[in-house]
Amino acid sequence: MPDKPLIAITMGDPCGVGPEIIVAALGNPVVPACCIPVVIGDAAAVQRAVHVQRSSLCVREISEPEEARRGPPGSIALLPLSQLTADDMRYGHPGAAAGDAVYAYISSAARFCLEGRTAAMVTAPINKKAMNLAGHDYPGHTELLAELCASADYVMMLAGSVLRVSLVTIHEALADVPRLVTFDRVLKTIRVTAAGVARLTGKPGPRLAVLALNPHSGEGGIFGSEEQMIIGPAIEAARREGIDAVGPLPADTLFHFAQQGMYDGVVAMYHDQGLIPLKMLHFDDGVNITLGLSIIRTSVDHGTAYDLAGTGQASDKSLLAAIRMAVDMAHLIPERNYP
Repeated sequence: MPDKPLIAITMGDPCGVGPEIIVAALGNPVVPACCIPVVIGDAAAVQRAVHVQRSSLCVREISEPEEARRGPPGSIALLPLSQLTADDMRYGHPGAAAGDAVYAYISSAARFCLEGRTAAMVTAPINKKAMNLAGHDYPGHTELLAELCASADYVMMLAGSVLRVSLVTIHEALADVPRLVTFDRVLKTIRVTAAGVARLTGKPGPRLAVLALNPHSGEGGIFGSEEQMIIGPAIEAARREGIDAVGPLPADTLFHFAQQGMYDGVVAMYHDQGLIPLKMLHFDDGVNITLGLSIIRTSVDHGTAYDLAGTGQASDKSLLAAIRMAVDMAHLIPERNYP
């Protein structure tokens, strides 16, 4: 059995629940039993979270991720990359300083993974506007990590024990979605999803359901032509490559059958089409996975939850699920020597 993998956990927005759910999760015996976590973040923010959670864990600052292996039990190995002030960390009020710090956490964790120093990275939620205020203009984690990993063929998937849903378009205005649903993008998403689901499930030929963009799959062109002109041909192209993809299927009925296990994964055309039903089933235990990267990255499937920040009431279930999935994915890499 390989050594326990070293997992980089980025703190996320210091003004949200990220630090608190990290402290809560690291206090769960499940985490140290399966991995060696190293938190990348801010000392003051993590110390505050320890106080909020009334945790018995102590914070131990390190300068290199490998030092996390040498720490005593009952401690949080923290690699501090920022020195935020109390004003920078006001709950619910992130600014440029917090956004710049978040960018540093993510970039460093990705670099550690690319260098093979950590086996995977798990990310706590961020505020995209704060990151943009700091001059880092990305719609979210996924696009930033794709750039850091020099990956053009990446896909955002959210997964739980029942549903796995990937997205053709991610964080886009709804008005822009139709022009962004192209043949190449749909086919790429099907390909990357098929490979990712095969890895997650161990099935060499997972069955994928591909959703329509329009109601009733366009009703033969009455409600739109994307199904006939773009989505359908992309599915056929994928099938010619040996991928077991079916569709375009109407989104209003598909998830009834998907939750019964008829499909191993679902390809949705836009964010809310796929994630509303997924979060209905997996609000607490859903995991965000970026497929197609050269590294392993999982994340919580929720946001910064400013209304809960500082209360200690935010659930750590999604973070625990994300850590466990990162560990499982790391163990699926053959003959890997875990850092």
